[in-house]
Amino acid sequence: MTNSITNSPSFITQLREQIEYPSAGVLSKVLLKDNACQYTLFCLAANTDISEHTSTRNATINVIEGRGLLTLSGESIALKAGVFVFMPANAPHALKAEENMTFLLTLSEKVAEGN
Repeated sequence: MTNSITNSPSFITQLREQIEYPSAGVLSKVLLKDNACQYTLFCLAANTDISEHTSTRNATINVIEGRGLLTLSGESIALKAGVFVFMPANAPHALKAEENMTFLLTLSEKVAEGN
């Protein structure tokens, strides 16, 4: 796992230049982290599975390249370049990369109920 954390007020990067596929499994890079959000680039080798889990934070997936399948609360969602998915906190989800796939995962604070 490679981390590139910055806490500066501005941050600019070309996401495609950050892509590095491992020979197997997952390579993740934290691009930016602040008090409210964490932005992590995930690069998955083809045929990589991330088993079902949950997060205590709201999250989004923004697919940059490749193809895969996300199972979110029992629903199958085809992932390909340009797909954007919002995942509420505590929603069970799993992922399978059908080919090399890269996405930007943003974790944000859980919105308080009633807001």
